[in-house]
Amino acid sequence: MVADSASPETCRPRTPTTTEGAAARAAALADVALADVALADVALADVVVLSPPGLAALANALIGDGYRLVGPTVRSEAVVLEELESADELPWGWDVDADAGRYRLRRRADRAVFAHAVGPQPWKRFLLPPASLLWRARRGESGFSVDPPEDPLPRYALFGVRSCDLAAIAVQDRVLATSAHPDSGYRGRRARSFVVAADCATPAGTCFCSSLGCGPAAAGGYDVALTEVVTGEEHLFLARAGSAAGDAVLPRLPSRPATPHDLDAARAVVGEAAQRMGRRLDPDGLPELLAAHREDPHWNEVAQRCLSCGNCTLVCPTCFCTTVVDATDVTGTVAERRRHWDSCFDLDFSYLHAGSVRASTSARYRHWISHKLGTWPEQFGTAGCVGCGRCITWCPVGIDITAEIAALRGGVPEGGGL
Repeated sequence: MVADSASPETCRPRTPTTTEGAAARAAALADVALADVALADVALADVVVLSPPGLAALANALIGDGYRLVGPTVRSEAVVLEELESADELPWGWDVDADAGRYRLRRRADRAVFAHAVGPQPWKRFLLPPASLLWRARRGESGFSVDPPEDPLPRYALFGVRSCDLAAIAVQDRVLATSAHPDSGYRGRRARSFVVAADCATPAGTCFCSSLGCGPAAAGGYDVALTEVVTGEEHLFLARAGSAAGDAVLPRLPSRPATPHDLDAARAVVGEAAQRMGRRLDPDGLPELLAAHREDPHWNEVAQRCLSCGNCTLVCPTCFCTTVVDATDVTGTVAERRRHWDSCFDLDFSYLHAGSVRASTSARYRHWISHKLGTWPEQFGTAGCVGCGRCITWCPVGIDITAEIAALRGGVPEGGGL
């Protein structure tokens, strides 16, 4: 439902050229955190204020319009993405303590609903499912017949999407929806979706979206965007529309016009979040840096820690690699082809007739980070990393992408790293 013009122009380096020194780059990165607050461009007349019952009304309105509500909720000691029956299932009063290889939920003193950092699941699992049937063939007396997938494409309302994930969806849109060879399933799910963004107020220790210009405020790619403001006296959600569909739904909700005080409070929320990022990544000159260090011994050092498990690719919101599996039933009369997520850390991912091209863990890790940060800009016009920090948090041994880039630069990352 999001208008094409609303795609976020984010994740594009805004730092000095490689001819400038490290001190200048560090100063520029600090400025990014203050400059990339999208709410600075929001007009007061375009904002309405919802109360917690108003937020519930938004969820109910979308369900009433035929959408399947998907949003964050607490399951198995984590904030996960699931289909919800109402706003009551959102993670009211929960926060997250995350670092490299570590994730813990913790209770808040208030009832904030979007105060948690991103969980282990990216939104791509609803737009590009981990497993899907492509076709099924049956053999009959007169030959073969091919059946398309039986289930109709769902209409999802994605509720509470963070700015880093909006940027990731925009990346996947370029690859799977608007490229020369689009994926019909992805494009259909995307066209049927309604996106409710939630500006980030409490980044985790592994977050670095502001370094890449991908947050913490939503800059586009949404139908409705929310900024949650929680003080001792009030609990508000400042809502703004980003599409015609968003413009249509907001007047149906119980709300009041925003005041200058409301908007100043919302700007303070995202401005403070931009300065509290747990990590930083200098995006300046990354393609050249990675190309120059192709044979660096540092890759072997990383490989001694890396389990080649593929967790980083599974939790990454931009990774889109898949494989296909063909199978027949025991009678030989029914065959089907299914698509599954794949990972470049799998030894068979690069298998050719003579064996795997990237047989070592060091080669596979180098390929992953080089593709994310080195060759994606040439392919897709943006980096393949949005600064969500999931790959750091959910790596079993705590490998930190910001630390590995800092090591190649010959320094120590600001804000953390193992």
